[in-house]
Amino acid sequence: MNGEQDVRYLKELSAKYKEELTPLLRYLRWFEEHAGIDNSTNYDGGDHAGRTMAFPIFDSTLLAFVKEANNTSFMDPNYVYVYSRLKLKTPADERRAIEAAGITDWNVLCGILTCYVRGGMTRSYLWRQGMSESIFYLVLAKMKEIVEFWDKPLNV
Repeated sequence: MNGEQDVRYLKELSAKYKEELTPLLRYLRWFEEHAGIDNSTNYDGGDHAGRTMAFPIFDSTLLAFVKEANNTSFMDPNYVYVYSRLKLKTPADERRAIEAAGITDWNVLCGILTCYVRGGMTRSYLWRQGMSESIFYLVLAKMKEIVEFWDKPLNV
């Protein structure tokens, strides 16, 4: 392929991503406003505290986002390979990968998002960490930045 064909392909790819990303972007402002905050609480059973196990209760907006994000093609069942390949072990590693991502690294953003969305379904600390470490916000903001960059008119 030549340069013009490459650019056209990336623009088409961006348009495809934009279509699926747009519904998720309504959560971006909420994530920005709640960045760095663990907005969950633990329910300990109230009057039955001695007979029940405590479990986390999450904000309904976060739960709506998780449900919607889980139904997108952004969910990568092989996200562990992204983590392995890039040696992502901490939220700081994830933030660096998010910051460095471009359109050709979309799978990295999807892998990180999948880890937090799907992983949080069985390990609730991931949803808490996704909020307190601003991972949900950073991934959505980077995806939006990438799509907006490629949405510019073609000037080849």
